Amino acid sequence: MPGHKGKGILGVEGLDLTEISGADSLFEANGIIAESESNASKLFGVNTYYSTEGSSLAIRAMLYLCLKYAKQNDKKPFILAGRNAHKTFISALGLLDFDVKWLYSSSKQGYLACNITAKQIDNTLSKLKRKPVAVFLTSPDYLGNVLDIESISRVCKKHGVLLLVDCAHGSYLRFLNSSLFPTDLGADMCCSSAHKTLPVLTGGAYLHVKEELLNEIDSSPKTAMSLFSSTSPSYLIMSSLDSVNAYLSDDYSQKLQSVITEIDKLKRRLKKAGYCLVGNEPLKVTIKSKQYGYTGNKIAKILEKSNVFCEFSDEDFVVMMCSSQTEKEDIKRLGDILLNIKKQTPLIAQSFRVVKPKRKMSIRKAITSKTEILPVENCDGRVLANLNISCPPAVQIVCSGEVIDKQTIEVLLYYGIKECIVVK
Repeated sequence: MPGHKGKGILGVEGLDLTEISGADSLFEANGIIAESESNASKLFGVNTYYSTEGSSLAIRAMLYLCLKYAKQNDKKPFILAGRNAHKTFISALGLLDFDVKWLYSSSKQGYLACNITAKQIDNTLSKLKRKPVAVFLTSPDYLGNVLDIESISRVCKKHGVLLLVDCAHGSYLRFLNSSLFPTDLGADMCCSSAHKTLPVLTGGAYLHVKEELLNEIDSSPKTAMSLFSSTSPSYLIMSSLDSVNAYLSDDYSQKLQSVITEIDKLKRRLKKAGYCLVGNEPLKVTIKSKQYGYTGNKIAKILEKSNVFCEFSDEDFVVMMCSSQTEKEDIKRLGDILLNIKKQTPLIAQSFRVVKPKRKMSIRKAITSKTEILPVENCDGRVLANLNISCPPAVQIVCSGEVIDKQTIEVLLYYGIKECIVVK
């Protein structure tokens, strides 16, 4: 194996190896993969492990390590989490039978944002009779909001709970002039997707774990990852992760800052023209579109006609992600196209509070129950079984085990969700 024997129409088959002699093995690494991960660890300033299955694998591994930590410290598998968590986090809760208490925010950015503060977490933890083993947050989120991880980490330490961060969109934050990377700011573990903001093949990602936590858990990150991963990790993706180590070591911070400078210029141009921008993430441009007179989906279609493809759009937002590979000319062209769109009368935004569905059963019980598929309109009072919002953005309006009510149905229909898999 592989069956292509190094030959094929793609031209990359000769690099697509498997665990042959000298190639090392990802989850039992003691050769060149171990050396490469060591190089990555030095770059990120924390123990760093490769994933060829995105941050999804790293999130599952983080929760498994969190579960082991809980059992060693006589704690229940109970976690406090921002409601805008990725669907992988929710399915992992079900697989590992975690209980969860959701953190919401007063953000008016809908279900994609959850601008949680240190004070909010402090208040919540102070009121809980049963302390969670960890707090799980998403930063940056899909709209480009970066949380104050440093302040939040101090609160978590005060209450004796771990801090886990889904930093899938923020691998580059480590290399800013002042690092905003979660483990630099006090988080115990985080994941980051190299393929989202670094020049790495799709699927390349990292799990980052603080040394202090490793010393407290009787299981290794490699063991945790191997429980959920394919036994045939892609050597092409690993090679890509290895190659980016040299890229990050070679003036990457300067390249990154140069692109950020151009993006800042673009943002100023757009604001001057009347566009409403949200988020504070340096490499992301997020337009709150209805104030400019368009839906996000409409602006995305206009951009596509000029061969510009957005990361994500819905009725309210259009999200564009740049990287150090984005050319100055491309950023200027994006601005020119957007500024050529004539501002219209603002659309009256349909106002939805973020719904807070009641839980009827555990996530695990819901996803393993007998199910049926129903039109959303017929789901009032039913319990959601399987998650129904794909990636992007993979943030769920209602979670497995929760009751779908009339208000939730309105929100689901607003976002174009037509069916739900419910408990039978």
